[in-house]
Amino acid sequence: MANPQDALFKSLADPTRRAIFEHLCRDGEQTVAALTAAAGVSQPAVSKHLGVLRRAGLVTDRHEGRQTHYSAQIKALAPLADWTSAMTGFWESRFDDLDDLLKRMDQ
Repeated sequence: MANPQDALFKSLADPTRRAIFEHLCRDGEQTVAALTAAAGVSQPAVSKHLGVLRRAGLVTDRHEGRQTHYSAQIKALAPLADWTSAMTGFWESRFDDLDDLLKRMDQ
């Protein structure tokens, strides 16, 4: 993917990945085994989802012995927050324009 923002949106579009990310945000660092128990899907599926989240910059991994621990990277959501803010501004402006038009039509 050429655009990092696209990777962010695509990775969060999947409900299982979104749930894994939310779990890490709420509960902090987790092992793959703990995430698998919470996700309700197989360990290989969780590992694949974690790979997508890692490539999007949403999680980091830390190896300790034979276990890998994952943590959410909240700052990686900044492009999503920026896009949401821009879209909010766009639509608020459009609604203000519509409101002005309706007021002029009522006169």
